Amino acid sequence: MYVVSTSVVCIQKAVKLLRYPADTMRGKTVIVTGANCGIGKALAGELLKLQARVVMACRDQQSAQEAAQDLKNQAGPEQGEVVIKHLDLASLRSVRKFCEEIIEEEEKIDVLINNAGIYQCPYSKTEDGFEMQFGVNHLGHFLLTHLLLDLLKASSPSRIVVVSSKLYKYGDINFDDLNSEKSYDKAFCYSQSKLANLLFTLELARQLEGTGVTVNALTPGIVRTRLGRHVQMPFLAKPLFHLASLVFFKSPLEGAQTPLYLACSPEVEGVSGKCFANCEEEELMPKATDEQAAKRLWDVSRRMVGLTD
Repeated sequence: MYVVSTSVVCIQKAVKLLRYPADTMRGKTVIVTGANCGIGKALAGELLKLQARVVMACRDQQSAQEAAQDLKNQAGPEQGEVVIKHLDLASLRSVRKFCEEIIEEEEKIDVLINNAGIYQCPYSKTEDGFEMQFGVNHLGHFLLTHLLLDLLKASSPSRIVVVSSKLYKYGDINFDDLNSEKSYDKAFCYSQSKLANLLFTLELARQLEGTGVTVNALTPGIVRTRLGRHVQMPFLAKPLFHLASLVFFKSPLEGAQTPLYLACSPEVEGVSGKCFANCEEEELMPKATDEQAAKRLWDVSRRMVGLTD
């Protein structure tokens, strides 16, 4: 028996939907951050169909409960297991508490998918005083991954998947003002955080060599999700934008195909430190493969989240 995803055919080139044996992820535990909506929810649903134990790590518990019930209703009789855990990536205290619970309750982690993100929000700071986009998209996941590394290593072969964005191209790591206290450009800060995801993947892959744990990033493309809820546009333009998104944007299910590929496919077994788009390796700009910048960001990030040797 095989699980096949269905999708709406639209004018854009159809996204190839993956096809795996229905028991591909049986016995495997997968953590998905931001699994209550968008790509994360679609991805959790596909993993559930493949009989994984899916840990939905979400800030909004009510939304997560509703999403979980929806996914279980759609997954059919032969499905995996859903576990809902609270995780607020804007709070290092919440990240630490989540990881403590996971280490205590889960025997292993086969795949960690760092998916949650915030996009072009008005200027605000996390509980720990970090610019919100950098704090959630990079630092929260940075600490989360570090605290779960020992369990991931003990579970090897295991995988880490990092959701970045093609908008990394418009960012740079502003080491002199990572919290954007001197000036704030919401588009730049999003791009900076997504570039940080790629540099984190690069340095983490180097440090994980020989451990049996791989880490790869991906850019999902333009997907119809709630990620753009902070973007302002004229009221009369909204219906036109919605229509255009139905035609030209990927559905959440289509956007979930590459992270699903990186989580499940035997084709990427042992592959690490790469970035993928549409289930194929993507060539990155030099600033996303800068090993010195990656090491510097790593060291700065460790200090920011309070990790000590």
